[in-house]
Amino acid sequence: MNSRVLFPVTLMAVVWFCSFRSMAQDQAGARSAGGEGTRPSDLYSLQQKAQAGDAKAEYLLGWSYMTAAGVSQDYQEAATWYRKAAAGGSAAAEFGLGYLYEHGKGVRRDYRQAVTHYTAAAQQGHATAENNLGSMYAHGQGVRRNLGEAVRWYRAAADHGEVSAQCNLASLYFRGSGVGRDYREAASWFRAAAERGHPPAQEDLAWMYYTDTGVTLDYSEAAKWVQKAAEQGYARAQIDLGHLYEQGKGVPLDYVSAYAWYKVALAGGDERARARMKSLSHVMTQEQISEATVRAAQFPGSRSPREGMSNSNGIGSSFEWR
Repeated sequence: MNSRVLFPVTLMAVVWFCSFRSMAQDQAGARSAGGEGTRPSDLYSLQQKAQAGDAKAEYLLGWSYMTAAGVSQDYQEAATWYRKAAAGGSAAAEFGLGYLYEHGKGVRRDYRQAVTHYTAAAQQGHATAENNLGSMYAHGQGVRRNLGEAVRWYRAAADHGEVSAQCNLASLYFRGSGVGRDYREAASWFRAAAERGHPPAQEDLAWMYYTDTGVTLDYSEAAKWVQKAAEQGYARAQIDLGHLYEQGKGVPLDYVSAYAWYKVALAGGDERARARMKSLSHVMTQEQISEATVRAAQFPGSRSPREGMSNSNGIGSSFEWR
């Protein structure tokens, strides 16, 4: 399961927003090993090696079936080859099986089996499995809910550089769940993920600078981080960046830029931007609105966190009512 702010923000909103699981890191590893864009000759060679018992090839073949890389997508075949590779000691295959069981793809959904396979991979230092195992403990799926264990596995993954885990761990420190509440530590972990280009963490770090939480109040820093997230097409950040331009906090007062960012977010389906655009239109000329519309057409489109990141239940703009 992938799970994972209108001021005043609630603690739950931040945790809900950041707590999620991922498969992107493992997919990236498989791509680098030749699992994406596989040519027929390469696929045949991979199949031959897998049938001969090569654990790495078994895993890559399973990954190919799972992601339709060079073959038709077939989750059952993916599970078959992952099992073979897992029996040969492949941590990545254990992770893949955990993911399939968690989502009920090619196998019957079974959270306990997911936990079993995530644990096997995590014990071998597989960072994404560590993160996902932490999330299973955090939500009590397939295992008794245990926030202490969630912290343990999130920290292991975070130390291995898994950005989802860094954001998750930051959320637990922010809320004081399974660990003592520590806003500075939360900001530190949000920063670790933000510096690696993770939009949710960039947005949350911006929020901390905007609200003087765990870091010194700094609208310029808030604007810097929220802009990084907005420029990656992150809708919540686009609305917040629009708000900063509308208020002239951390950036010059600029209604045209504010309106443009709101329009980009609205085009991506975020209806919260509509009211902001309507309000701004009362203090803008038609020429300014036209200019903002042209600018908006040049900005990246909005996306929700579920596209390559997580499922998000964010409920509004972090900065709007501060």
